[in-house]
Amino acid sequence: MTEFPQLAAFQRGHGVIRLVGHRGARGVMPENTMQGFEFTLACGVKLLEFDVAITRDGVPVITHNHHLTRSVARDGSGNWIEGDEPKLSSLTWKDLAAYDVGGLDGQSAYGQRFPDQAYLNGARIPRLSDLCALINRPGHGDIHLMLEIKSDPDRLKNTQARAEIVAAIVDEVRTAGLTKRTLMHSFDWDLLQECAAQAPEMPTSFLTQLPENDADVGEDEATQAGPVITRDSYHTLPDLVSQAGGRLWCPYFLDVTADTVMRAQDLGLIVAVWTVNEANDIDRMIDLGVDAIVTDYPGRVQRKLLDRGLDWLPRACC
Repeated sequence: MTEFPQLAAFQRGHGVIRLVGHRGARGVMPENTMQGFEFTLACGVKLLEFDVAITRDGVPVITHNHHLTRSVARDGSGNWIEGDEPKLSSLTWKDLAAYDVGGLDGQSAYGQRFPDQAYLNGARIPRLSDLCALINRPGHGDIHLMLEIKSDPDRLKNTQARAEIVAAIVDEVRTAGLTKRTLMHSFDWDLLQECAAQAPEMPTSFLTQLPENDADVGEDEATQAGPVITRDSYHTLPDLVSQAGGRLWCPYFLDVTADTVMRAQDLGLIVAVWTVNEANDIDRMIDLGVDAIVTDYPGRVQRKLLDRGLDWLPRACC
């Protein structure tokens, strides 16, 4: 792990399975917001997963979908946006700052998935630099970032556009001095190769999902530029990730088996499963021996680990 010191924070240890807050703590706080990240850190979670896209004027911002969605975004008058959902890449940072993303429309299909999420006013889509500034505050030196670059199919078919997007994100992380605490994370294997070329000091983390599993309601479908994988060939994925230079394999939790987890770890890969929210599923991931659990509900995973005599952080040795 000496080549990439940040990997140790994501690797399981004796009595320890790592806990990653998905988009902060989406189950209980507005996702990908500074309020959500601050809440997650206050809960003792040291690993943050979040999504980064680029505005029209080249600003890396933290948001999941390629469009502003009406189930999440409110205009300056406090109304859910109507009509066509504006494309993120068509908006400037100033445009984005006018929208409130502090709550969910409970009547929407997406909003109904998270009935326990707090409803806030005045939460904005943050810039990547805003989160980096938070992580650089005193007392946060052990926080690590799982930075997912969103693969916009309209922009990333172009090699130059892909390089420019990676360069903008890498520049923010380097400027903040956080390269030793950051993983570059994506479904897009071509994008990860660009990350490895531009930022060899940051390891790559490969997200995967079998094609029979549809995108969740209200979310953009992930674009995978990697190999086409079926259930019959799924057992080869750890080898393919390793061959592509990945240091983490991040499969959808319903896809993993004991054999694939063992194979990945035998290859030296860290296995971080996403997104695990229900008690029985959390138990199964613990039993499989994964390295890290990515969840919308950090408290649920904390309780499960503690009930089983485990922790999400190494205990003091003396």
